[in-house]
Amino acid sequence: MDPRAYVQELVEASREAQQRFAAFEQGRVDRVVRAAGKSVYDHAESLARLAVEETGMGRYEDKVQKNKGKSKVTWYRLKGQKSRGIVRRIESSGIVEIAHPMGVIGAITPTTNPTMTPMHNAMIALKGGNSLIVCPHPRSRRTAVRTVEIMNEAILRAGAPENLIQIVPEPTVEMSRLVMALCDVCISTGGSSMVSAAYSSGKPAFGVGQGNVQALVDRDVPLTEVVPMLVKGRVYDYGVLCTCEQSVFCPSEKLAAMMSLFALEGAYCVETPREVNALRATLFHDGVLNKECVGIAPARLAAMSGFSVPQDTRLLVVRAEGTGSEDSLSREKLCPVLSVYGYRLWEDAVEMACANLRCEGMGHSAIIHSNTQEHIEYAAVRLPVSRIGVNQIGSSGLGGTLTNGLNPTGTLGCGSWGNNSLSENLWFTHLINISRIAYPLPAGTLPTDEEIWAEETL
Repeated sequence: MDPRAYVQELVEASREAQQRFAAFEQGRVDRVVRAAGKSVYDHAESLARLAVEETGMGRYEDKVQKNKGKSKVTWYRLKGQKSRGIVRRIESSGIVEIAHPMGVIGAITPTTNPTMTPMHNAMIALKGGNSLIVCPHPRSRRTAVRTVEIMNEAILRAGAPENLIQIVPEPTVEMSRLVMALCDVCISTGGSSMVSAAYSSGKPAFGVGQGNVQALVDRDVPLTEVVPMLVKGRVYDYGVLCTCEQSVFCPSEKLAAMMSLFALEGAYCVETPREVNALRATLFHDGVLNKECVGIAPARLAAMSGFSVPQDTRLLVVRAEGTGSEDSLSREKLCPVLSVYGYRLWEDAVEMACANLRCEGMGHSAIIHSNTQEHIEYAAVRLPVSRIGVNQIGSSGLGGTLTNGLNPTGTLGCGSWGNNSLSENLWFTHLINISRIAYPLPAGTLPTDEEIWAEETL
C-alpha cells in the first residue's frame, strides 16, 4: 500500500463528506454533534475497559468518568451556540459575523486519551461544519478505532454523510505526517515531535505543550479541605493527564501536618534517602521520563524502585530536594507521584513554582489554593502559564468542567511559552473561519483629531 495514495483517498472522501455537511443548517449540525458525544457517553464503560487493556495505562473507573464527563460537558457548552451562517451582530460597530467551515481537520491523538480526545476533536470539528480524520497513537489504535466506529454508527443515524469521521486504522509516523500535510487544518495532541511536525506541515495547526502543573497552597486555606483535592487530582487515571498536579508548595510550618494528612488519604510518604533516590532513578533515566512508569499503580512503581508499599496505596508523596534542574522530581511525572516543597513567604512559593515551570511546563497550567485575592493575582501575574485554577482540582478542572468557565477540551494550548499558536483550551470557535460584513458607521460619529490625540484619556 502506498501511504500517500491511501491518505489522499481518505482526504478526498473526507472533503466530499464535508462539502455535503457544510450545507446542513444549524439544527441538523447540532443533532450530529450531539449524537457523536452521546454515543461515547453511552459506551463509556466498554471504551474505558478497552483502553486499559490495550495501553496498560490508567485506571478503568477514572476512564469511565472521563469519557462520560467530557462528552457531557462538551455537549452542554456546545448546544445553543451558533456556528453556521450569521453568528453575531455587533450593532455598535456595524459588524456582522458569518461562520464558515475550515474543511478537513486532521487530528493526531495520544495513547493516554484514546477515546476522549478523538471524541472531543470530532464534536468541535463537526460543530463548525468540518470533517475529521483521526490518526491515533499506534499503542492505542484499537481503542481509537472502536471509538470512531461507535461515533459513526450514531452520526449516520442522525443523518450525517458517510466518511464525515474517518480514522487511520494502522497508524505510523509517516501516515501522521501525511494526514497533517494533506488536510486543511491540523490538531496535534501528543508528543513534542508530532506537535513540531504539525507546525511544519504547511497547514494551520493547533498543538499542545508539556504539562507540569504546580499547586500553591496559601496559609488561609484548611489543609483538611485541600489535601483530599490534591490527592484526587494527582491520582486521577493514575496520573496520565497533563492537567494532574505535579508539585505542591506548602507553608513550612504546616508541612508535617500536610504529610500526615496525605498518609490518611492513602499516600505512602517516600522519606528515606535510599527510597527517594531509587524512585528518582526509576522515574527518570538521564533526565528523561521512563515510559514504563506512565499510568501505572503506585505499588507497581514502588516495586520497580526496589521497595514495597501496600497494594491499596493511592499515591507516592516525596519531598523534592530542589527546584527546576536541581532535582528531576520537579518535572512532570505521568504517574501517581507528587513532589512536595515547603516555603516561608508566598513570594518564595511563586518563585519556586516559576523555577519548576522554566525547567518544564511553561505555558501550561497551575492551581492555587487561596482565599486571598491579592495572593492569587500576584501569582497569576508571575506564573508563565495559560490557565490558573483557583480552589479546585487540576486534573478534572483545567481541561474545562461544569464548575468553571474554561472551555472543555482535550487540547490545552500553551501559547508561545510552549511553542503553541494557542494559549487557551481548543474550542469549536478555533475551527471556523469568520467573515465580517462592515456597514458604514452613522454620520457624525467620527472623532475629531483633537479628541483622538487628547492626553486626558491616558
